[in-house]
Amino acid sequence: MDIPFDEGSPSPLAEDNRPVPPNSLDLNGSHPGKKKLTAPEISLSLDQSEGSILSDDNLDTPEDLDINVDDLETPDEADSLEYSGQGNELEWEDETPSAINTGREVAEPIPEYTAEEERTDNRLWRTVVIGEQEHRIDMKAIEPYRKVVSHGGYYSDGLNAIIVFAACFLPESNRPDYNYIMENLFLYVISTLELLVAEDYMIIYLNGATPRRKMPGFNWMKKCYQMIDRRLRKNLKSFIIVHPSWFIRTILAVTRPFISSKFSSKIRYVSSLAELEELIPMQHVQIPDTIRECEEEKCKKRRMRLDEELKEASDTTKAETTLDKHIE
Repeated sequence: MDIPFDEGSPSPLAEDNRPVPPNSLDLNGSHPGKKKLTAPEISLSLDQSEGSILSDDNLDTPEDLDINVDDLETPDEADSLEYSGQGNELEWEDETPSAINTGREVAEPIPEYTAEEERTDNRLWRTVVIGEQEHRIDMKAIEPYRKVVSHGGYYSDGLNAIIVFAACFLPESNRPDYNYIMENLFLYVISTLELLVAEDYMIIYLNGATPRRKMPGFNWMKKCYQMIDRRLRKNLKSFIIVHPSWFIRTILAVTRPFISSKFSSKIRYVSSLAELEELIPMQHVQIPDTIRECEEEKCKKRRMRLDEELKEASDTTKAETTLDKHIE
């Protein structure tokens, strides 16, 4: 049986399907009607004629625009909507928002950069100027190889420095970061020369006890020569190579077309530390123990070889003497 409803009355089914209104709203309260204000007709012309926005009539406040601020209603706490979202609620404590039940991992705060760490980081990098160009040296990367260059004192009169370069302290070429270390080590050597050299100087290149895998390559030596300042080239008086090997002689022969004849004339080969001691004062020259041991081993082999040669010569002399006696 159909139950008629008035057109103006709502259907019960429609009431069941309507969403439940929020409990926090006061639906039964009475709200006073809003007061409507009639705006005067305004002309957008810039003259001060009647009806213009610059007219004196429009600049005055109308008498019926007397609004009592105390009579205006503001929303109470009860009138605010209570919304409980799921997964996006924020708690505000100490003016720092923190997510609750978001299902995401909260990122840890970045640690502060202390003054001690800043000083340490500055010690790990050195800024130098070479050839009017600024470079940065990774001092931590070259820390195990800084003994490659040292100050060996002075010779003659004045501040004529002796610079010692020990190739045995170079890194091995099979390292994955070999090129990076050699680049920073190259900058360190050049910048150290500029600091140590005041007047004339000489370089003592200690080649002994250096395996082939530690020998600097041709490109590295060429780059060193090209980036040496003109003052350092001019003030270099001698380049002494101690214990030269066949490989180092070949490298220098290959680089000869790229260096000046004056520089080539300064190269000198020395086969032993005793011979080096006859050329320069050795009081402050730091000779690595591996080089001394290597020279002692070479000297021992040389003496053994000389003894064998003397023994062979003696045996030959005895044989000739015996033969002469038999002939007589």
